Amino acid sequence: MAKEKTAKKTQTKKVSPYNKFMKDELAKVKAANPGIAHKEAFKKAAQNWGTAPENPKKKTADAK
Repeated sequence: MAKEKTAKKTQTKKVSPYNKFMKDELAKVKAANPGIAHKEAFKKAAQNWGTAPENPKKKTADAK
């Protein structure tokens, strides 16, 4: 008798604010600059994260 395989329950991780922002921001940067390389678009989006209101670390940095 072979053991029956049990279906694994997969839990989805909560999307971090950074990942959500980067997904949206990368699309915006690429739409504004259609010919830009992905690496360059990602750099611009990452720079925008530093000043984004969604950035939780920005709030603590302003308090200092």
